[in-house]
Amino acid sequence: MLKNILYKISFFIISFSIALILIFILFNPIFNAENLIFPYAIHPFDIVSVYPDIWILLKNLYLISFSISYLILYSKFFSNIKFPKNKINKKLIQDISSKELSLLVGVSEENLPVFINEKGLYQNILITGIIGSGKTSSAMYPFTKQLIKYNSNNFNEKLALLVLDVKGNYFNQLIEYANEFGRLDDIISIDLTSRFKYNPLDKPTLKPIVLANRLKTVLTLFSPNNSESYWLDKAEQVLSESIKFCRLYNDGYVSFSEIHKLLMFPEYYSEKLNITKNIFRSGKYSDTDVYNLLTCIDFFEKEFFSLDTRTLSILKSEISRITNIFVSDYNVSKTFCPPKSEINFNGFKEVLDKGKIVVLNMNISEYKNLSKIIATYLKLDFQSEVMSRLNTPSKIRKSAFISDEFHEYVTTTDSDFFAQCREAKCINIVATQSYSSIKNALKDESSTKVILQNLINKFWFRTDDTFTIEEAQKQLGKEDKEKFSTTISENAKETKFNLITNTLHSRDSNISESYNKYTQNDYIYDTNFFSQSLENFKSLAFISNGMKILKPQKLQMIPYYDKENFMKGQKNEK
Repeated sequence: MLKNILYKISFFIISFSIALILIFILFNPIFNAENLIFPYAIHPFDIVSVYPDIWILLKNLYLISFSISYLILYSKFFSNIKFPKNKINKKLIQDISSKELSLLVGVSEENLPVFINEKGLYQNILITGIIGSGKTSSAMYPFTKQLIKYNSNNFNEKLALLVLDVKGNYFNQLIEYANEFGRLDDIISIDLTSRFKYNPLDKPTLKPIVLANRLKTVLTLFSPNNSESYWLDKAEQVLSESIKFCRLYNDGYVSFSEIHKLLMFPEYYSEKLNITKNIFRSGKYSDTDVYNLLTCIDFFEKEFFSLDTRTLSILKSEISRITNIFVSDYNVSKTFCPPKSEINFNGFKEVLDKGKIVVLNMNISEYKNLSKIIATYLKLDFQSEVMSRLNTPSKIRKSAFISDEFHEYVTTTDSDFFAQCREAKCINIVATQSYSSIKNALKDESSTKVILQNLINKFWFRTDDTFTIEEAQKQLGKEDKEKFSTTISENAKETKFNLITNTLHSRDSNISESYNKYTQNDYIYDTNFFSQSLENFKSLAFISNGMKILKPQKLQMIPYYDKENFMKGQKNEK
């Protein structure tokens, strides 16, 4: 802003000086004339000699009127000149060297770099925009690059990350950044072809009910009955008892394939029941194990298998939506239901201890349900481990959760984590096409709004989603705006109705038009701003510095492929 003002002042001074010089050259002979006769007066006279004082006054008045006229002309025609913006100052685009983390997020309309400081980052980031608006290429990619780069050479300070990739291209970009900053060895790729094997249910320290609750959370992602609490609660109970029973005969190890066979095939249950009875007779069970065994037998034989055929069929159908995926495909079973000895990714303890980067590389279009299940478990494992560090502050490491197309993996549990993870120094960066995408996934507007409230920093790219626009407008507030209205009226004399033509006729009619200016309290940004005024790679930013929300501003985002202006980030204190 200041730079633009200085530009305009300079332009005015220079242009005025040039005009003044030209006027002086043209009229100098007259100004310096020793005589100037007015020939058309009644009595011709020489004004220079007869009225010297008046002549001096006229010359001064001419200069004053010229200056005023030029000032008016400049104000009317030249004040809105837009001066070309210089490229971002390269001195401001250096490598991140500050100990405190910050993200360069874009460039303001005043051509100044805009940062989110560390405290602001812990209040999370939401990015919305239609396909092609630039939210991934100019926000998600650049932000991810900076997080991977931050203290990349410092074992104790580099960030731990969980990245959920929906389409597969995000993974490739992430690998490029990890290679650039020497962090390839930190990559843990969860997919069907990598060397890593991960069992989401291998959590021996977690109670069965906790694991079952996570399964219930997963069911809500794609179950048609997710709005009916009875089926969800019943499924949770069945899963809890199944996990408990599986641990009793399988040396504490649980997998999706075991649960599937246990619930779908009564003969398999009978086989494992005999195994547990033999272990019981050998005296190897503790008192707790004996209690769990008896409660499991009571549940399965007196409740589960005694259910009417229809109810039992619905329950099995609901649960098999998850479990069947892990037994119907060899590669899936090998990767996510391996023998205990083959597991080489046990969760996020090591990730947070050593600053690793976990990425789910699974195309959701090819593995829709599997991708959602594994993503949800990774997310819940990550969130649980991050929050557990609050009990041991010395083990807290800066971390980040990144998810493009967040609506594919959103769950109601996210709101609690987003609200509480600030003290654990976790940054959440999520992107989605619209607020409606999240609402449709959760099937609950109130839950959607709670999640949105806990994602404080917002970048709105172009959108035509009504729900997004309305919620953004409410958050941004209103202001008094000048409005204009036009009224057209017609006056006439001796107006008569013609019965034949069925029309009115009048004499001496005239039409008048009037303009009215008034003030109205209206949203700061109208609907057209969100749907039309935001060009590609531009966003409306609503940013926090950790203490307060800054004034909303339109930003020019920087695409990751813009090598000249692509940020590598430096904290710039304002």
